[in-house]
Amino acid sequence: MPELPEVETIAAGLRSRVVGLVIRRVDVSLPKLLRATTAADLESLAGAAVTGVRRRGKILIFECGPRNLLFHLKMTGRFLWVGPGAPSDAHTHLVMTFAGVPGELRFRDVRKFGFCRCLAAEAVDACPEVGPLGPEPLEISRKAFEDRLRGRRGRLKSLLLNQEFLAGIGNIYADEMLFAARLHPLAPALRLKPAERRRLWVAMRAVLRRAVAAGGSSIRDYRGLEGEFGDFQTRHRVYGRAGRPCRRCGAAVRRTAVGGRSTFFCPRCQRTRL
Repeated sequence: MPELPEVETIAAGLRSRVVGLVIRRVDVSLPKLLRATTAADLESLAGAAVTGVRRRGKILIFECGPRNLLFHLKMTGRFLWVGPGAPSDAHTHLVMTFAGVPGELRFRDVRKFGFCRCLAAEAVDACPEVGPLGPEPLEISRKAFEDRLRGRRGRLKSLLLNQEFLAGIGNIYADEMLFAARLHPLAPALRLKPAERRRLWVAMRAVLRRAVAAGGSSIRDYRGLEGEFGDFQTRHRVYGRAGRPCRRCGAAVRRTAVGGRSTFFCPRCQRTRL
C-alpha cells in the first residue's frame, strides 16, 4: 500500500498537472469505487476548477471549490495522466477530463480496494476518513511526539502503524525508522527512555524526508503520475532484506510478524527490551 512518501509524491505530480484546470466531467465505471457519493455529486463537479491537491495521511484530496474529492489508493490504486486516445483497460475505474485539455486523468486499481468520495469542502476535515487521523509525522513537534508516546502500552511497530496515533506511516517506513532509531519493533512504547523517544522522532523525520526526496519506494504496483518509479527501495536498510547482511553491522536481517504484518529488523542493532 502506498504510504506517506508515495502519496506525497503523487500529490506533487497531480498539483503540477491539474491545479488550475477546469473539470469537464468525472466518469466512474466501477460503482463500488464510490463511498457515500452519488452520480449527481460527481456531476456537480463539472465547471469547477481544481484549486489544490493535498495529502492527509494516505488520502489524496482534490480541492474543487465548494466540493472536494477524496481518494484512498489502498493496495493497488494508481493515478495516470494519459494523452488523447491512449488505450484503456479493465482496471481503469475513473476518468477525469478537463475543459480545453486533450489529456485525461485516470484512476486505475487492479484489486479494487481503493475508494473515492465527493463531499462539501467544509466537511472534509471532520469526515470519517479524515477526522480520526493523528498528526502528520513531518509536522508534529518533538515535544508533542514524545507526549503522545508517554503512557502508550502498545509495541512500537503496532503503534507506528496506528493511523490515529500518526497519519501516513505504513509497513515499510515503520521498519526503516525503527532501524534508524536502533529500536526493536516489539519494544513497548511505555518503556522508552527520553533519549529513545527523541531518537525515534529524529529518525522518523529523516527517513520520511529522504523517501519523499527519492520519490517513494517502487516495490510492486506503485508508480508516479507519469509512470515513473520511486528510488527509495534501493536504500532500504532492513525492509524486504531478510537473511541479507545488515548494512550497519553485518548481522543477518530477520523477519517476524507483528499484527499479521511482515516486519524486518536487525537483531544486533535493534536489541529487544521487553
